[in-house]
Amino acid sequence: HVQLVESGGGLVQPGGSLTLSCTASGLIDDTDCMAWFRQSPGKEREGVASIYYGDGSTYYANSVKGRSTISRDSAGNDVDLQIESLKSEDTAMYICAGRHSVSQSGCATLSDGIFTQWGQGTQVTVS
Repeated sequence: HVQLVESGGGLVQPGGSLTLSCTASGLIDDTDCMAWFRQSPGKEREGVASIYYGDGSTYYANSVKGRSTISRDSAGNDVDLQIESLKSEDTAMYICAGRHSVSQSGCATLSDGIFTQWGQGTQVTVS
């Protein structure tokens, strides 16, 4: 059973950047997909970025494409999300998610329905 713990949130000025980290414990292999989601009060949870461990392919929501990077360390236990040029609309609870034995196409969907492990989240406020 994989446990996910996020860190790195906080208060950031518009135009700034931050890096969120997700530490995963448990068995991780090349069939895993890790992702970051975010949710604001009154809004649906949105998939922000995902990474497929099989080949390192990454996928991004249009809302952050071009200004964010998802990456993992060599052991695969840490997944970081860096976002630059932050805007007020980036304010949200950012949540790490994981799924074992998933296809690359499934990882690319950024659909919360395919993920089975979830962290508690870390708050990001852009103001």
